Amino acid sequence: MATFDERAKDWDTPEHIERSVAVANAIAAAIPLGRSMRVIEIGAGTGLLGLQLADRIGSLLLTDPSAGMLEVADEKIRRAGLGQVATRRYELVTDPPPAGGFDLLLSQLMLHHVKDTAAALAAVHDLLVPGGQLALADLDAEDGTFHDAEAEGIHHHGFERDRLASIVAAAGLTGIAFATATSIERDGRDYPLFLLTARRPRD
Repeated sequence: MATFDERAKDWDTPEHIERSVAVANAIAAAIPLGRSMRVIEIGAGTGLLGLQLADRIGSLLLTDPSAGMLEVADEKIRRAGLGQVATRRYELVTDPPPAGGFDLLLSQLMLHHVKDTAAALAAVHDLLVPGGQLALADLDAEDGTFHDAEAEGIHHHGFERDRLASIVAAAGLTGIAFATATSIERDGRDYPLFLLTARRPRD
């Protein structure tokens, strides 16, 4: 089984790029972006999603548990001269959070890799400033055929939207909404990818 570190240099396939562009466009349509926004991406990998939005926000912190993925992201940042973008190794549920709080938290196909969904969303809440927003893309519930047997760290075969909304609400987030961001075609089947948006209430 190839790890994410081992797959990092070949991660930016046309499929992965196309998916990230579609999700970035869905986020930009759902959330007003601004040059004062402090943004964090969880499970950023090589930065395919967050870097699509970097020129429309203030600062961006790309986080991922994989050092190999972040090495690729660092090289992209260096080549593009993106002084407002940084990277950090970070596990959402177990690591101390970056300081300062964020106006927007992004993630794409991260949540199904986290065993404890409720703990993950509680950690998301704590990363956001009051009024901060979440934009999380992941798979709708599927029958387990999306990933092959060699896939690393799969804890959920997508999510039922209503059930996930209940977990998001229990974590203290409000204004919960879903839209279909894109779909992924694999072996003749379409797997929808939802965009969940929500907000930490203002104190």
